Amino acid sequence: MAMDIIAPDDRSFSTIPEQILNDSRYMPHFKDCIGAIDGTHIHAILPPNEQIPYIGRKGVPTQNVMAVCDFNMCFTFVVAGWEGTAHDTRIFLDAIRDSRLKFPHPPNGKYYLVDSGYPQMKGFLGPYRGQRYHLPDFRRGRPVSGKEEIFNHSHSSLRSVVERTFGVLKKKWAILRDMPSYSFEKQRMIVICTMALHNFIRKHAGRDDADFMEYENINPEDVQDEESYEDIGDELNMSYGDEMEFVRDAIACSLMNSI
Repeated sequence: MAMDIIAPDDRSFSTIPEQILNDSRYMPHFKDCIGAIDGTHIHAILPPNEQIPYIGRKGVPTQNVMAVCDFNMCFTFVVAGWEGTAHDTRIFLDAIRDSRLKFPHPPNGKYYLVDSGYPQMKGFLGPYRGQRYHLPDFRRGRPVSGKEEIFNHSHSSLRSVVERTFGVLKKKWAILRDMPSYSFEKQRMIVICTMALHNFIRKHAGRDDADFMEYENINPEDVQDEESYEDIGDELNMSYGDEMEFVRDAIACSLMNSI
């Protein structure tokens, strides 16, 4: 039931999301984008003898959760229950390769936005590496310049929808901030159920929900980005990234020409 709610509304991805279609910052440059992917950590309660694999960079036991969201701030895919030490790339590759998980793969020509912690491969568009990317870095530094930075700024701004969506989720459901000492499987299911309820509220409460209104109107530069830090390796990018490099360069040139 929950997984039926956590799914794309348009499973063929045949239409341009209205949040892109009606925003000149992103249209027509990102017209083929269908969503954004990122991970987040949810506090986990485990017996002391089981905690070590779950204690990652936050220093406390967590479950690593990967999610896809659309531009209406709804979750369209989730995989929960991974150890806090699990690399985001490992979770991502398992999710897209395991047919049992029913990942909503992008059709030919469409793509999701990912950050530099994920592999750039067909259907998954990342930023230029070695350039500023995170919005606070642009705010604190010199003005945006060059096609790579212009692209990265637009990419980061559009991809911030996934961080804002996580923000709504964690604010709305206190249980995610103070997880009870249920079995770990129940803790995993709690995460999934709160995401399903999140989608239900978004689709049936209209624009009247205070938490959604807050994060819809928040400055993207004020959103905390849970960046992926691990090195995914050049070989993986080189094997699958040529097509997406072409897409990225085309978008960067389009953005430059629109200035």
